[in-house]
Amino acid sequence: PEEDEEQEQDGVSSSSSSSKSPLKLPLLPNGAVDYSKDFFGKRCGLTVSGQLNVETHAVALSDCYTFGPTFRAENSHTSRHLAEFWMIEPELSFGDLEDDMHLATDYLKYCVASVVARCDDDLAFFEQAHEKGLRGRLGRLLEMPFPKLEYTEAIEILQKAIRDKAVVFENTQVVWGMDLNSEHEKYLAEVVYEGPVVLVNYPKDIKAFYMKLNPDAKTVAAMDILVPKIGEIIGGSQREDDLDVLEARCKEVGLDPEGIKWYTDLRLYGSVPHAGFGLGFERL
Repeated sequence: PEEDEEQEQDGVSSSSSSSKSPLKLPLLPNGAVDYSKDFFGKRCGLTVSGQLNVETHAVALSDCYTFGPTFRAENSHTSRHLAEFWMIEPELSFGDLEDDMHLATDYLKYCVASVVARCDDDLAFFEQAHEKGLRGRLGRLLEMPFPKLEYTEAIEILQKAIRDKAVVFENTQVVWGMDLNSEHEKYLAEVVYEGPVVLVNYPKDIKAFYMKLNPDAKTVAAMDILVPKIGEIIGGSQREDDLDVLEARCKEVGLDPEGIKWYTDLRLYGSVPHAGFGLGFERL
């Protein structure tokens, strides 16, 4: 799920709102929002994710997951970014970012192994008609570990590749604090690691308010799994379990904590470490 991936987003939002940065909304002469300029051409409410809601189940019932329709208005017109898709979102009680990464890795490998074991005829067809070496690539994914890469180190790798003219990106303005483009993610997975890689500890300003703030107060305990040919396929994070920090993060992004009191109150009398991720089913 958690930020492109079908990134995890926060609860329910308008198709003209964002938890990352203020938007310059198109306005009518009377000051009202001009929804004809919206992504969908009209006013609509989007259920972006069930993640916040499933946290109520996780802290009550322990490990759980949701699988349901998800809607978003990301202005990204690619085959990997759908306005409507289905999202699988596990939530782990008593789990941190490491546990989250292990579950996401195991889940992805389990799905691939099932397809390899049960759908060889289909894979053979796709290999012949669309992508040579497909089955070999899937086999390597099952055999290799998924290395962990710090976001900060990833930025340094990309900057060095640009300086050395080892690659030509459309977006060469690679700086710490940016949200990586698909071309950057694919370069890391396909060229640098030649396989899946788990990117961790992103800047807090490009991630959602509910992600666990790291001790450096600059990054959050978030992770994305990047794979060749696709880029990000899973996004997740450890959740912020400190009420004061969570409310402060809400205010930083312009969200009134009172508006999600049912969510923040999960921390009112103490909480447990918990984490989760989102995986867009169609992208898988």
